[in-house]
Amino acid sequence: MKTPECIWEARALLGEGPLWSVREQALYWVDILNYRLHRYSLREGTRTWQFEEEISAIAERADTDGLVITRRHGFAYFNPASEELTPVASVETDLPGNRFNDGKCDRAGRFWAGTMDFDVGQPSGSLYRLTAGGECKRMDTGYLVTNGPAWSSDYKTLYHNDSAQGHVYAFDYDMERGEISNKRLFLQFSKEDGSPDGMTTDAEGGLWIAHWGASRITRHDAQGKELQRIDLPCSQITSCAFGGPSLRTLFITSASVGLSPQQLEQEPLAGGLFALDLDIAGVPANPFRG
Repeated sequence: MKTPECIWEARALLGEGPLWSVREQALYWVDILNYRLHRYSLREGTRTWQFEEEISAIAERADTDGLVITRRHGFAYFNPASEELTPVASVETDLPGNRFNDGKCDRAGRFWAGTMDFDVGQPSGSLYRLTAGGECKRMDTGYLVTNGPAWSSDYKTLYHNDSAQGHVYAFDYDMERGEISNKRLFLQFSKEDGSPDGMTTDAEGGLWIAHWGASRITRHDAQGKELQRIDLPCSQITSCAFGGPSLRTLFITSASVGLSPQQLEQEPLAGGLFALDLDIAGVPANPFRG
C-alpha cells in the first residue's frame, strides 16, 4: 500500500471533521481548538475562516449554498461565500464545561452530533439529532468523549464512540423514523490500540476508524474484524473521509494538541491533513435537508 501524503501542513491543534463536497470538489475540515474552518481544493488551493468559538462538525445543506455546523453549544448555518452565521438551535447552555465534538448526517438528511466534557472528567456528553425542521432532540447520553457517528451500508446500524473509554457502540437504526435502540458494545480498544475517534464507511460496508494515540486508521467488517490498517507518521489521528473525483481518496486529519516539544520534533507533521488513494471507494457525504 502507498504511504499517506501530507497535503497540508496546517499544524492544527485539533484537526477534525473532514467533509468532501461533491458539488465543489473540495474538502472542508476544522481545527476545533483554534476555532478554524479549512477548505482544500486542488483547483483553488486552500482557504481558512476564523470563528470566535469552537467549530467541530460540518455538513453541506442540500437545497441551498452553505453548511450546517456545530459550535460550542449549538447548531448554526454558515455560508462560506458571505461568511454569514445564523444560529439554529442551542443545547447544554446549562453545562458551560461541555462543547460539541463530532457529527454527521444520515441518508434522510438528519444531522447527528455529540457533545463532551471539555476536560474529559465527567460523562456529561450526549448524542443529539437535528431534523430538517430545526427540532433538536437528545438521543443518548452518558459519554466522556463522543465521536463518530457512522452508519452501516444498509442503514440498519448506527456506530458511535466513547473515545475516552475505548468503546465503539452499535445501535439498531430505524431509518424511517430516525430512532436508535438496542445499544451494545461493538468494539473495545486497549490502550495500545489508542482511542477510537472519527469514523466513516465505504461502499463495500467497511467501517474505517481513526485511532487517537496509535498512529493509524483501521478498517473493520460488520462483525468488527480488522481487515486493513494504515500507519501514519503522527500519533494523534482524529478522523477520515472519502473524497476526490471517484471517492477513492481517503482524507485523514490529525492533531498536535498536548504534544511536548520533543514529541513535536519527532512528529513534525502532527496537525496536518493527509491523503491516500485506495482501490476501495467511499460514498458521498449526506447533506442536511434543512
